Amino acid sequence: MVLVHYNYTYEDALFDLIESDPEWVEYIEHRNQYRLAIESSTVYVLMDESICIGFIRGRDDSGFGFYIYDLLVRKSHRGHGYGKKLIDHLKSIYQPVYVMSDVDPYYEKIGMKKIGSIFE
Repeated sequence: MVLVHYNYTYEDALFDLIESDPEWVEYIEHRNQYRLAIESSTVYVLMDESICIGFIRGRDDSGFGFYIYDLLVRKSHRGHGYGKKLIDHLKSIYQPVYVMSDVDPYYEKIGMKKIGSIFE
């Protein structure tokens, strides 16, 4: 498994991951718009050969923090720490790291603390 900075050569693998999760159907319905969001963001993908098993997307706020917008791990690979690995990679580059979350219990489980309506 390798964690790499996203570029367009990973697009099909990334969208295969997104299509594998029914909760992400909106991203598929608006693929062109989401492609633009990806291009204007910092994105890392976790690859197992040609299969994308996870990704993380966010933006650096010019030194005021990095904000994670999206984190997804393929259902068949959940429970092995891959989401935390993606977050820890960002934390090794940016400080502080915040999460815009709709799954608060997950972030609490991996040790992040709630500060207002975001996590640090």
